[in-house]
Amino acid sequence: MAAVVLIAEELAPSAISVLAHDYDVRRVDGADRTALLAAVGEADALIVRSATTVDAAVLAAGPRLRVVARAGVGLDNIDVAAATARGVLVVNAPTSNIVSAAEQAIALLLAVARHTVSAATALRGGRWERSRFTGVEVQGKTVGVIGLGRIGVLFAQRMAAFGTRLIAYDPYVQPARAAQLGVRLVGLAELLRESDFISVHLPRTPETMGLLGDKELALVKPGVRIVNAARGGLIDEDALAAALREGRVAGAGLDVFVTEPLTSSPLFSFDNVVVTPHLGASTVEAQDKAGLSVARSVKLALDGEFVPDAVNVQAGGVVDEDVRPLLSLAEKLGRVFTAVAGGVAAGVSVEVRGEIVSHDVAVLRLATTKGLFTSVVDERVTYVNAPQLAADRGVEVDLVVSEEPCEHQNLLTVRGALPDGRRVSVAGTLTVTGAREIAKLTGVDDFDLDLNADGVLLFFRYSDRPGVVGAIGTILGEAGVNIAAMQVARRSAGGEALMTLTVDSSVGAELLSTVASAIGSSRGHVVDLRINGS
Repeated sequence: MAAVVLIAEELAPSAISVLAHDYDVRRVDGADRTALLAAVGEADALIVRSATTVDAAVLAAGPRLRVVARAGVGLDNIDVAAATARGVLVVNAPTSNIVSAAEQAIALLLAVARHTVSAATALRGGRWERSRFTGVEVQGKTVGVIGLGRIGVLFAQRMAAFGTRLIAYDPYVQPARAAQLGVRLVGLAELLRESDFISVHLPRTPETMGLLGDKELALVKPGVRIVNAARGGLIDEDALAAALREGRVAGAGLDVFVTEPLTSSPLFSFDNVVVTPHLGASTVEAQDKAGLSVARSVKLALDGEFVPDAVNVQAGGVVDEDVRPLLSLAEKLGRVFTAVAGGVAAGVSVEVRGEIVSHDVAVLRLATTKGLFTSVVDERVTYVNAPQLAADRGVEVDLVVSEEPCEHQNLLTVRGALPDGRRVSVAGTLTVTGAREIAKLTGVDDFDLDLNADGVLLFFRYSDRPGVVGAIGTILGEAGVNIAAMQVARRSAGGEALMTLTVDSSVGAELLSTVASAIGSSRGHVVDLRINGS
């Protein structure tokens, strides 16, 4: 049965088309709480925008939920902590509206500089008042940018084309990086004193709330014009109104407010204040980008793949394209390790060797951790809850990056110690065959292998002797289990041997025990790598 994707708010048609081919796409009015709680019970994925609240109650009502996606930048309406506790991915579209937001800030700045809105209103009212609406040029002025994040950088780059002098305040940006952008870093007080225009581009946090208040607005250069298209509350609205009344601030452009929606404010009474109803992301392009971004993330999540935009995944963020193919291998090795170990190890290390060590490979530890617990816990294991499952069981998973040469282009080895002191290791690599990358199992403990890490794998340890291969084939054949591949590794003739088989169907505990008993093995191990552990 196809996974159910529940869409709670308007989504771009291009985004829906990404999902409709593979999933059962359903709709609900996210603002209707009763309808939402009823519909989410069958959903594997939930997509919202800003009007739908996804709290602990909604998450509890959706036992199948694997991912909640916000088609936008903010996450104020999603209880990320509750989602994380349930192993539900939370994704958003962090870069979907950055161009639109930067352009909105510039639009507000120009509108304030030239009295565009007031002049338009007067003309529509039958008044031709050219002299009343004399504005100022932007060229040659000092523009202060508070916050040099992605949107702040885009804003600064565009304002540079106006022939402005750019200064910025951002304690988390290095001066060399700012210099590359043609921006001089200064302290906040200096920015306030020198700027003819100020544009705010910060997230809303306890530290940034009220950043520009009475004290700060008392420092501004007389006649400054201030723009905020970032987050409401960064500028104290009462303090700004007072500065406008006193004439210290010559104008303001505001797209965001501390309380939204907002239809009445003292700021609305000023002719030199341009206000818009939070339109920073309200462009066709931004909505398309947001919808497509989360649709692709939802598809990755439902397919059990790593989701770069997941906000509640350790080692989240951009994964290098060279590292990404190793994620599946790492997860498979984690699952093989647990199968061969026959239980949970007290501690595990993930060793990475080869050309890939020149990249950030931290995410491979996360993928391995996900694999370690996929077959040993009742709950669904995801990239979100895997670290917590390990912590709850006292299993520490370490990452070891080694520059020692190896016989493969890249080699992953998972090692661990069991509570009884026994040590287990499994190793694997990727090989390229034509356009395909194939995961290979290259070793179990100190036995060398060369076997595709795919399908249902069986492992048996026994004393090397004639007839074992035939005995296993006979038992599995009588049970209707077809052997696709077989490999035997041994320490020496007549010594300890390891047989690894790939079979075409699942093998239950009873049949596994029968085979083990027949060949004198203490026990057999099975891992079904066809199962999607997401």
